[in-house]
Amino acid sequence: MLTHLGDMPVETFLKDYWQQKPLLIRQAFPNFESPLDADEIAGLALEQAVESRLIVEKPKNNQASSWQLECGPFKDADFAKLPPSHWTLLVQAVDHYVPEVAALLDEFRFIPNWRLDDVMISYAPNGGSVGPHFDYYDVFLLQAAGKRRWQTGQVCSADSPRLKDTPLSILQKFVGEEDWVLEPGDMLYLPPQLAHWGVADGDGCMTYSFGFRAPSHADILTEVAQDISSTLSNDQRYTDPGLMLQDNPGEISDAAIAQLKAIVQQHLDNPAALADWLGRTMTEGKYSQDNEHEREQSEQWQGDDWLEVVSDGADIERNMGARFAYRQPDKNNTEQAHLYVDGTAYACDLLLAQQLCQQTRFNAEQLFDLSDAQHNIITELLNNGSLCINEGGLELA
Repeated sequence: MLTHLGDMPVETFLKDYWQQKPLLIRQAFPNFESPLDADEIAGLALEQAVESRLIVEKPKNNQASSWQLECGPFKDADFAKLPPSHWTLLVQAVDHYVPEVAALLDEFRFIPNWRLDDVMISYAPNGGSVGPHFDYYDVFLLQAAGKRRWQTGQVCSADSPRLKDTPLSILQKFVGEEDWVLEPGDMLYLPPQLAHWGVADGDGCMTYSFGFRAPSHADILTEVAQDISSTLSNDQRYTDPGLMLQDNPGEISDAAIAQLKAIVQQHLDNPAALADWLGRTMTEGKYSQDNEHEREQSEQWQGDDWLEVVSDGADIERNMGARFAYRQPDKNNTEQAHLYVDGTAYACDLLLAQQLCQQTRFNAEQLFDLSDAQHNIITELLNNGSLCINEGGLELA
């Protein structure tokens, strides 16, 4: 995990920059070399299960550029017909497929696990860009190869005008304020809703984007309400005992509004229900393959049969793309926790929940002394593909 961003302690970054203002960190990853080259990134974009996009800009003299969006999976012929410049290939969730990319997420664990999303990689020749835009989430932009010029601009909102006649959310107006050229190992942090514009400065430009989940208030209210309402009985109804006679029967009284408010507060003011929704929702996979992790084994484990394999030197590791979080509902109870994995909740021993969320690999010494109930959780996570057996015997993370 990163403890400093350049010379800045992470604590200072969280206090003074996180969700407030951009920060350029020169050589955040000194001597960084991308574990993937352009051909390998293009190869991922050929796969059916991988989300990918091609964005092509067509500059026009003295006029605004036109923009074209194509979604994968692609074919080799799609790349062969691309122009020599002004296009960008975006491949989403590369950390789900490439262990070396997945390992980079561990550097950002100073942000809670459940807020981390995925790693998107963009590749572009000279002039490649996705246009001036803004995001609703925080992002770290690590330059992995080549150079990219980044400009940051104004703070935007849902009312900021976008270009018409394009499926992309490109800003009509961009007011540049800061300007940097990033080289391999440099990293730029951008808070939500800040306009930014990145353009490849020369060929072979590759950028890794580390994004974070940020559900909208509308989604939170809608989904929490649906979640809680599914537990309520049809017998629970609006009531108005002590009803007062009104001068006009058509008036909606203050008392009626107060009663409605009390009903809403009664059900939404429920920390346990809110925590359960948050844990399940923020560990759900975004992509179709997230809950269908490839497993090292083809069989389904029964009981604690996997212990025999682990005792022979194999380790258990978290699958790429699996998402783990936990909550200790009662701070006075230091033994029990709620574990959330890929959208499912488990009643779990606190120590095991902490280990599963803190580490990515586990050996026999850590697993033998667990109770039968905790072994059952491991078995279920293995069978669901959230964990897998690595018979090579990996060292502890």
